[in-house]
Amino acid sequence: MNYSLMTLEVAVVVLGLGLLLADLWTPVAQKRNLGYVAAIGAGLILIWSFKSCCASTQYAFNHMYVMDGMALFFKQFFLLGAVIVLLMAVEFADRIEAGIVEFYALILFALAGMMFAASANDFTMLFVSVELITVTFYVLTSFQRGRLASLEAGVKYLILGALSSAFMVYGIALVFGMTGKMNFEAIAAMAPQHAGDKMFLLGILLVLVGLGFKIAAFPVQMWAPDVYQGSPVPTTAFLAVGSKAAGFVLLLRVLFTAVPAITEHWRTLLIVISMITILYGNLCAIPQHNLKRLLGYSSIANAGYLLMGVAALSPSGRVAILYYLGGYLFTVLAAFAVICLVMRKVDGEDISALAGLNQRSPLLAATMTLAMVSLAGIPPLAGFFGKFLLLKAVVEQGATNPAYYWLVAVAIFGVVVSLYYYFGVVRAIYWSKDASDLSPIPVSWPIKVAIYGCIIGMLYLGVYPNPLVNLADRAVAGSQTEMATAK
Repeated sequence: MNYSLMTLEVAVVVLGLGLLLADLWTPVAQKRNLGYVAAIGAGLILIWSFKSCCASTQYAFNHMYVMDGMALFFKQFFLLGAVIVLLMAVEFADRIEAGIVEFYALILFALAGMMFAASANDFTMLFVSVELITVTFYVLTSFQRGRLASLEAGVKYLILGALSSAFMVYGIALVFGMTGKMNFEAIAAMAPQHAGDKMFLLGILLVLVGLGFKIAAFPVQMWAPDVYQGSPVPTTAFLAVGSKAAGFVLLLRVLFTAVPAITEHWRTLLIVISMITILYGNLCAIPQHNLKRLLGYSSIANAGYLLMGVAALSPSGRVAILYYLGGYLFTVLAAFAVICLVMRKVDGEDISALAGLNQRSPLLAATMTLAMVSLAGIPPLAGFFGKFLLLKAVVEQGATNPAYYWLVAVAIFGVVVSLYYYFGVVRAIYWSKDASDLSPIPVSWPIKVAIYGCIIGMLYLGVYPNPLVNLADRAVAGSQTEMATAK
């Protein structure tokens, strides 16, 4: 077994355990600074990951674990996101009554689960990685034990997460019962002969329901707004970026590696789910006044856009998903970094708290504005080109199924609707007269570096998309070969 393939995950786990040990000897006043140690450690692992580039697909643990271009892409994605989230957590440390180092460590353990998910090539590895992510987020969402909203978010996430896990386990059991296999490639070889088996199809469908919970897609999207609103800001940020991306990489593995023959017949189902998710997220976001809750509904809408790439059933659709997630990472983390700094003393996190932000901190005002403009899909930011690639991938398939044109129409309608609530945030920043506090907002240099990095990422990926598109294309190439082989 090639244990060296798991070097990155092991390094992350060791870093988390090392933080817990360091906590025993660190003075109380200095515990907050261990977050910088965690961020630096994750950054070094990210740099090390660029030496892990593999020319060919490699396996470990009897093909349960795969290291290919897509796995490496998502591991680097998760590491970059974790670095920014950890810097955000340091800024948030004064709002956590006790156990701040445990908070940092749990972020790292969730990161390890996401990295394992990127390499899942077996239902056993899929379930273990999902549970590692989910169980850590049970704790992270309710970490502010003194806030009722945080405890409520944790309980809701626990109940609905456990329900989705139950669906997934039952689905895996049905698939195993019908095929006797857990490995994705072995199941792919047997899937065509079970294409008419209702129990096998039900098993795959239940697995997709469990993964749909992770990405906040219809019909298991109800948890997102409440959990986003009640969770600590760094937790919400990591849920919005890391957990969603982990759900999508597993979804791609299952649909295009394990059961590509079945996926071909579920084209219409995927289109319908994508359309409903887009409409639900955008329409429900319109009346929202709580900024985190608004971003929760926005997250649902963005899951719908990303599902367009899945519904396209083409390599270009998968490339669009990876590119969109890359831009989404910088956009969403920029927005939550601003929320973390601006709404430090505002209970309720109402959009009105952003009034006068352009006078309090021009940097934070510009950052939030760019984030909203990118989420709305306005050029020249990353969000625009991401939506363009997804729409292009869907339009290319229109000749095979007219329903794709309806999906394009719904997506464009969703983009138009989103302009209203995204620019409502911008209006509050620059034109609201309700500002009650115009005192300057201090921004430490580490979080300032993270914010500038997000701004550069949004602008660079929008103006020069080719490097990330080419990277995503290489990452998808392996899964494209696997799907062709299965057929």
